[in-house]
Amino acid sequence: MKSIISTDQAPSAIGTYSQAVKVNNTVYLSGQIPLIPETMAVVDGGFAEQTEQVFKNLSAVCEAAGGSINDMVKVNIFMTDLSNFATVNEIMAKYFQQPYPARAAIQISKLPKDVDIEIDGVMELPNVN
Repeated sequence: MKSIISTDQAPSAIGTYSQAVKVNNTVYLSGQIPLIPETMAVVDGGFAEQTEQVFKNLSAVCEAAGGSINDMVKVNIFMTDLSNFATVNEIMAKYFQQPYPARAAIQISKLPKDVDIEIDGVMELPNVN
């Protein structure tokens, strides 16, 4: 059974995709970039501020799906500069508790709206009986 997850607490999709898709207890989260949901503008500031906004957006989609960011089991981080890796670790530690999800961090040349970071992932919702 597939259902579409959508919330106004995260940026609306800017293309042909859904914020997330739930199949049974697994939620596939589309990539989030540092857009402010209310304005759809890129958050002011540098890499740290962009990363904080991305985790806020991911958290909102996780909550809309019935879970929390700590239910994520896999995270893919796309950055335009891997030298920001330590900043990602520092900010990610504010949002996730141990045990941490599996993760990949990849440097790419360009992201939508010329942002510096995008994160997607997979969440496994706890069984509710």
